[in-house]
Amino acid sequence: MAVFNIHCHKTSPRALLLLALLVLSACSGTNRVTTTVVTPLEQQAVTIEESQLLDLAVLPFDPGLDKIASDDATVSPTVRTAEAQYLPNQLATTIQKTAAWGAVRLVPSRDTVVDVYVAGKIIESNGEILKLEIDVSDSSNRHWYSKSYSETVGNYAYDRHNQIQRDPFQGLLNRIANDLLEYRHKLAAADVDKLRTISNLRFARDFSPEAFNNHIAETADGQLEISRLPAENDPILRRIERIRERDYLFIDTMQEHYDTFARRMDTPYQEWRAASYDEIVAVRELKRQSMTRTIGGVAAIVGGILASGSKSGSGRAAGAVAIGSGAMLIKSGLSKRGELKIHEDALAEMAQSLEAEVEPQVIELEDRTITLTGNVDAQYQQWKALLREIYQAERGI
Repeated sequence: MAVFNIHCHKTSPRALLLLALLVLSACSGTNRVTTTVVTPLEQQAVTIEESQLLDLAVLPFDPGLDKIASDDATVSPTVRTAEAQYLPNQLATTIQKTAAWGAVRLVPSRDTVVDVYVAGKIIESNGEILKLEIDVSDSSNRHWYSKSYSETVGNYAYDRHNQIQRDPFQGLLNRIANDLLEYRHKLAAADVDKLRTISNLRFARDFSPEAFNNHIAETADGQLEISRLPAENDPILRRIERIRERDYLFIDTMQEHYDTFARRMDTPYQEWRAASYDEIVAVRELKRQSMTRTIGGVAAIVGGILASGSKSGSGRAAGAVAIGSGAMLIKSGLSKRGELKIHEDALAEMAQSLEAEVEPQVIELEDRTITLTGNVDAQYQQWKALLREIYQAERGI
């Protein structure tokens, strides 16, 4: 402590000012690395025979709310829940454009039997950053791979004057689709045939377990293997194949529902993204200004106190001015924190405004009109109950 006092008394006002400037410089904001380069979407170069096409399902994403702090104003459960339906639908559309798969649909759960499943979790999504965890597996319960994807965009992504209008994070979706395409190229024709057969047997077992329970078996690690094949002219199999065709039609109807949801959500969601991006940038700048002004004010007051103890009249006067200036800087910093709170509240309000876009959907059937209510998962459960009624009626014929 004695050394500190001796050192401070020997410090000149100019040195103190230089110290304050260095502190302010050290507190300047960090740079954000963004890119304007969008990863191009790769496409299947050679046409794949229909018998070699694998159907793919993208599942609704986990909104990732389990690890979000309750006081994080940049995350709205309402928005995340909507994103968990919107983002996988956009991904399914992107994957379909690679021309490497059969039907690519968004389905509510693995209860729908398809060849390949793509699951995801939203780690971060605020208009500036999108981070996803993607997990891919197939109908035999074989895990393909898991991978994390992240992208940070700048204000160019929301510039309405851009000639090409695309999703701000289309490059991230393209990378996911490209990785799937790369993995698909590694599969031999025999592997594809086996996987398609397992999918057919799983669907048949679900409807007639007494007839098909012994056709597939589960290994010790949980994967499914073919035990034996049914006869090609098996009448039960033929009937179940017809049921599956109707199931495909139902899934297509659900896809139309998801597409309608995505179209209605697109405009307000992109506007929310743009506004959220602006707020994130503003909040970060205000935090930087608040910190630099407050720290600078404290440094000025400390310097002023030391200078006020100077033996010269000019030194004492300079110290008084420094103390007053430092107090003003601290007050300004606290004012910036007040502005920060306003921006954080605005973020929460914008996020809540999107809830109105998730409204009941009216679906027209041939013999009736069905109104689906609740979120997308709840609406699907109502659809599934309707499908079950149809199946039960057909079994009674």
